[in-house]
Amino acid sequence: MLRHIDPILSPDLLAILREMGHGDEIAIVDANFPAVTMGKRVVRAPGVTATHMAEAILKLMPLDAFVDESAFTMRQVHSPDEPAPVCVEFEALVKKYSDGKFSVTPLERFAFYDHVRTCFAVVSTAERRLYGNVILKKGVLQPDE
Repeated sequence: MLRHIDPILSPDLLAILREMGHGDEIAIVDANFPAVTMGKRVVRAPGVTATHMAEAILKLMPLDAFVDESAFTMRQVHSPDEPAPVCVEFEALVKKYSDGKFSVTPLERFAFYDHVRTCFAVVSTAERRLYGNVILKKGVLQPDE
């Protein structure tokens, strides 16, 4: 065990987060998401919700401040203009860990799938809430961090 690192972050996932460079993206997806079909690298997080995983990663990984959009969620198919409750939680986490600099950008379902195919890695969680998917773009650590 390590201090200040959430134990849900496995050694494999910590290695992936370390290997990612500026601008690389990681998708955190729910239990229904076709992670193996779409992911270049897939890490499983059994028993973990997507929001818990997002928070654990956001505590360690800065978001990309050189672009306008650094976090993406999936729009609901049946109600595309209304965020799913889990996406509201992602929004709050992104705002919290970016000091309010970022919000999430909702993407249409198939656009989200296409975006995941370009991600550095996919974390497949046990999230049961529908639309429990988020993509995070890695930023840089400033010299004073």
